[in-house]
Amino acid sequence: MFIDKVRIHVKGGDGGAGCMSFRREAHVPKGGPDGGDGGHGGNVVLEADASLSSLIEYRFKHHFKAERGTHGKGSRMHGATGEDLVLKVPVGTVVREYFEDTRETGELIADLTHDGERVVVAEGGTGGRGNIHFVTSTRRAPAFAELGEPAQEGWIELEMKLMADAALVGMPSAGKSSLIAKMSAARPKIADYPFTTLVPNLGVARSGDLSFVVADIPGLIEGAHEGRGLGHEFLRHIERTALIVHVVDLTGDWEGRDPLSDYEIINRELALYADELAARPRIVVANKTDVAGTEEACERLAKRVREDSVAAADGDEFAPSPVDPKLYRVSALTGEGVDGLKAAIARKVNELREAAREAAATEVQYGQVWEHRRAERDKRFSVTPLGGGVFRVTGPQVERMVVQTDWENEEAIAFLQHRLKRLGVEAALERAGAVDGDEIRIVGRAFEFESARTSEDAFRELDL
Repeated sequence: MFIDKVRIHVKGGDGGAGCMSFRREAHVPKGGPDGGDGGHGGNVVLEADASLSSLIEYRFKHHFKAERGTHGKGSRMHGATGEDLVLKVPVGTVVREYFEDTRETGELIADLTHDGERVVVAEGGTGGRGNIHFVTSTRRAPAFAELGEPAQEGWIELEMKLMADAALVGMPSAGKSSLIAKMSAARPKIADYPFTTLVPNLGVARSGDLSFVVADIPGLIEGAHEGRGLGHEFLRHIERTALIVHVVDLTGDWEGRDPLSDYEIINRELALYADELAARPRIVVANKTDVAGTEEACERLAKRVREDSVAAADGDEFAPSPVDPKLYRVSALTGEGVDGLKAAIARKVNELREAAREAAATEVQYGQVWEHRRAERDKRFSVTPLGGGVFRVTGPQVERMVVQTDWENEEAIAFLQHRLKRLGVEAALERAGAVDGDEIRIVGRAFEFESARTSEDAFRELDL
């Protein structure tokens, strides 16, 4: 079964709580704080695995959670770090954020194109700090510790796109499956009716010392770029290929279509689906030359291919670009011309690979762009007036600070107030119009606001 798009919920492991403890030993009557830190939670990691060919493992199970960190103990004993959860996906998997409430995809997280490539999609929570971290010149015996940080969680979309060097595209029943069977060891289903191929097939072809991976993309129809038939499901697999091999049925199939019209329709659908596909190098193949009466159609197609090649070289925006000026005439049934086609594809793929390597060598490496953006987004918070002297503060970092606080401990609450002030929450509330006595809500807690001008502590928790 071919599964090429799934959505799963991932959650890292929560961090373990820090320990509030004091050294108590014989002959040490006033030992200092010695509470250990909680262990960090495990991450959820996606790893590309070349041995996988589909996302079927995630068809029925959609929720994944890493191991949490354990709590710290006295005598400076730190909690154990939770194990990472590694989820294997096929090479060629695109990972994006997904918002379940709006059913929309967000930013690109990663494009896993190499075996063993990894990306963290849900970081585990940081372990809470033990009371040994909160000693200051004025606070000699801190009687509080942090709770563990909640882990990141959310939905992501996994989309598998075939990793092929060349893609065979064309109308239904153009002979693409027969051609890939002749070119490689692939054994796709072959029949004399349209839409025989319902999922893409991959094969490895060899010509001399060169080899390449070729994909047989199910037949496209007019309107595929708008999703007609299964257009979107199949067109996405062409995006990765370096070379497009456009297969044209010279017979027009049982519908009696005009081969030249088929050629134009496929070119138009590729261009309308994505601008990059319009500029993708391509080779045009005239198939079924063994059928009598196809010579005239073959000559018309060859003339059009030469014209498109010249127009592309001259920069004509309406021409498929760039097109090999030679029309490759083959018979997938008898094998005539297939070896020459394989050699041409192998040479072109090798040239494109070398060009890609040179481009990669000079390309700027931006590193973990998504992780940086997520960290920046994590620090942001917003203040929303709810009316009646009530304000709500929202933001990942602010909310985690509140969740990490032990609300049974006054010292811990005072420390939270200091952290919120340093983060700029108090100033933001004042800018939003908050005055002394207003109610401030963060996560499930409510506070009475007192500005720093009237009180050393800007917040005092309300009894809920």
